[in-house]
Amino acid sequence: MRLRRLAVLAILPLAALTACGSGSATGTSALRIMAPASPGGGWDQTARTAEQALKSLDPSRKIEVYNVPGAGGTIGLSQLEREKGNGDLLMTMGLVMVGAVEQNKSQVTLADTTPVAKLVEEYELVVVPAESPHRTLADLVAAWKADPAKIAIAGGSAGGTDHIVAGLMAKAAGIDPKRVNYVAHSGGGEALNALLGNKVAMGVSGVGEFAEHVKSGRLRALGVSAPARIASVDAPTLKEAGLDVELANWRGFVAPRDLDEEAQKKLVDLVTKMHGSQAWKDAVAKNGWTDAFQAGKPFADFLAAEQTRIKAIIAEMGLVS
Repeated sequence: MRLRRLAVLAILPLAALTACGSGSATGTSALRIMAPASPGGGWDQTARTAEQALKSLDPSRKIEVYNVPGAGGTIGLSQLEREKGNGDLLMTMGLVMVGAVEQNKSQVTLADTTPVAKLVEEYELVVVPAESPHRTLADLVAAWKADPAKIAIAGGSAGGTDHIVAGLMAKAAGIDPKRVNYVAHSGGGEALNALLGNKVAMGVSGVGEFAEHVKSGRLRALGVSAPARIASVDAPTLKEAGLDVELANWRGFVAPRDLDEEAQKKLVDLVTKMHGSQAWKDAVAKNGWTDAFQAGKPFADFLAAEQTRIKAIIAEMGLVS
C-alpha cells in the first residue's frame, strides 16, 4: 500500500504539487520569487534584494528565489502562465521583457499577468574592457563608424533595454541600427564575462551591474544614459560624450493571472511594505537605482502604455516587422 501511494505521488505533475503548497500571500506559506534570467543580472539582483528586504521585516518568513533564464524572460513568462491563480508567486520583470515579448513573438504576453508594482528605474552604463584602446566614447564611435561589424556589443536579451540603447546610440552616431553587431546574453553575468574575457569591444547594461567592476578598474565607463551625471559611477552622460541618447530601464513585479481581488491586494500590500523597509531603501541607494514605486492600477496603466511605446521604438530599429 505504501509503495502504491509513493507511486501516485511520483507521477503527480509539478503544478499540482505546487498548488498543494500554495495559500495566502501573507500567510505561513512560502513566497516564491522568479528571476526570469541567469544569476548576476538586474532581475536576479532585484529578486534577491527583495528577498532580503522582506526577511528584514519578518525573519521567519520562507522565501525562495529561483532563476528561469532565456529569451528575454519570455520562458519565465510562459511558466508564470501555468501558475494562474497562485497568490504566492512573484516574477521580476521590466522594460527588457516588454521588448522581448515583441522580439520573440511570445504567445504569452504581459497582458496575461497580474501587475503588482513598479519598483525602480536604472540608467544604462556603456563600458569597454580595461585593456580597450578606446579611452573615450568619441574614440569608440570613430572605430564603430569605420567598421560597425567589428564592434561587438555585449548586453542582455535581444530587443531589451541594452539592445535599444545600442541601437539609439548607433542612430545618433549616424550608423544604421540594423548593422549593430549586438551579442545577446541571458543575464548580466554572462555579458560581464564576455567583457572581462575581451570577447567583445563594448558592453551596455544597468549601472548596478557594472559599477563595481568600473571602480575596481576591470572595466572603463564611457557614458551613462541618464539626463545628468550620477553619483555611483564616474562617467559623463551620453549627451555630454557626444550622442543624444537618454533612456531609463525599469523593473517591477507581476504575479500570475486570475488572482482574486483579495490575493492581489495581499501581494500589493506585501510589496508596498517591502518598499518602505530600510533594507530596501539602503539597497536602492547602494545599487545606484532610482525609486520609481507604483503599485496596483497605476502600475497596470503604466505597463499598458509602455508596451505601446517600446513596440514603436524597436520597430523603428528594425528589430520587429
